[in-house]
Parts: sequence; C-alpha cells; structure tokens
Amino acid sequence: MTLKNSEDTLNTAIYAALHAGWEILSIYNNEDFNVEYKDDNSPLTIADKAAHKIISEELIKTGIPILSEEGKHQTYTERKNWNYFWLVDPLDGTKEFIKRNGEFTVNIALIHEQKTVLGVIYSPVLKTLYFNFLNGEAYTVKSIDSSFKEKNIIQEIHTRKEIIPQTFNRKYRVVASRSHLSDETKKFIEKLETEHKEIEIVSMGSSLKLCLIATGEADVYPRFAPTMEWDTAAGHAILKAAGGNVIIHETNKEVIYNKENLLNPWFIAKNSN
Repeated sequence: MTLKNSEDTLNTAIYAALHAGWEILSIYNNEDFNVEYKDDNSPLTIADKAAHKIISEELIKTGIPILSEEGKHQTYTERKNWNYFWLVDPLDGTKEFIKRNGEFTVNIALIHEQKTVLGVIYSPVLKTLYFNFLNGEAYTVKSIDSSFKEKNIIQEIHTRKEIIPQTFNRKYRVVASRSHLSDETKKFIEKLETEHKEIEIVSMGSSLKLCLIATGEADVYPRFAPTMEWDTAAGHAILKAAGGNVIIHETNKEVIYNKENLLNPWFIAKNSN
C-alpha cells in the first residue's frame, strides 16, 4: 500500500495521541485505579486500556494495520507482509504512571518496510507534544492540554509547532532509566567518563529518554536491558528527524521493526553531536 496523504496521516496520529493522553491524565488525576499484571508480569491499568481504545478507533480510519502493546498481537506470518503499519504503546511508562511521577507518554509510530518513519509522542503531565513529518524535520509543541478540545486542535498544533532545538554547550549527558540500570550500562558510562571531562547522568522514564536525546538535552542513551519495539519506535523516528539515530550495540546498524521477535536488541541512541 501507499500513503494517500502523509500530512493527513500525521494529523490523525497527533489527534489520537492527544485524546488518549487527555483520557490518561483524567484517570491519573481523578481516579483510584487497580493494577493488573500481564503474563510477563508487566503492569496494566484502566488508563492503558482506555488509551488503546481511543487510539485504535482513530488510527483504524487510515486503513493501515495496527500493532498495539495492549491489542491483538498478530502472528509474524501476517505481519511480515505489511508494507506500512502503526506501532503503538498507548501508555508508555505504566510503572511511572502508577508511581505518579508524571514520566509517562503516549507513543504512536508509523513503520515502513521495517524502518520507523513517523513518530508522535505526547506527555500529558508535561503537556508537551513531539512529532516529525515523513522525511522532514522534528517538532515540539508545549502547553497543549485538554482545554484545546473545543478548538481546531490540529490547526493549533501546526501554528504553534517549533523545530526541535539542539544545544550542546554543557556537560556531556548520559540518559538512563530510573528503573533499569544494568551492569553493562554502568560499564558503558565508566568508559564515557574516560573520554569526556565531565559526565552528567540524567534520569527519566518512558520514551521521554529518547526525546531528551532528540532535543539535545542529553547526548547518549545506552539501553542494555530489555525493551519492546513499541517502546522505541516513535522516539526513534523523532530522533532521526532531529539528526540522531538508534543503533544496535553489537552491529552499529540502525534498529529495525516488525521482526519475528518484537524484543529490541541492546541499543545506543545518540544525537547529532
């Protein structure tokens, strides 16, 4: 299949991410929620389910297949023939959501022939949207919340969008997860300390780690612990559009998507610095 209108495709993803984010935030602020656990012992809340429903109902209008963490996981026999598909994490950082530290996001990515080409990330608590155009630049929009529901939100987004800036006049920054810091990651950081005069560790949850790299607020994100394709695809697309990339640690090749096994390899995300 081919995309009929790439800007309409982007706008649909933006709309879906924003509305899912506002619903997540409503639950986050106003409800006591129970936590279930999936077969892999990862947490699941009513917010994950609500966000999945909203996003699926919007993205299905594009006619492009959807692979969502909280939806049906199609077999590789079916998936391998997809030219384009949506790769979605309706609530990335469920652990952060449960801790109520605000570091969670909505992630929507468009995959084309195993490459991530379009990413939309919305942080409901930070009220910040990140996205990229197909084969174009990466943008951010701040102070976007549910007060815009009654307005032409897409027009508002494109009026207020700013090209993601990159500033490197500071200490060399390594971004690491609050919840996942393996021995291999520690060794990687120790090596960097021999290459740079000063190293600063920046802790962040969810796909916001990749957003920090894209915006130049950090320089490198080593991940030598398990992640799934839907955890990284949206941030990867935005980072590429901003001039960086996510590469496989062992091969130095770009991370790809829609593999038979949806588990990511160990990777290093770098900005353009």
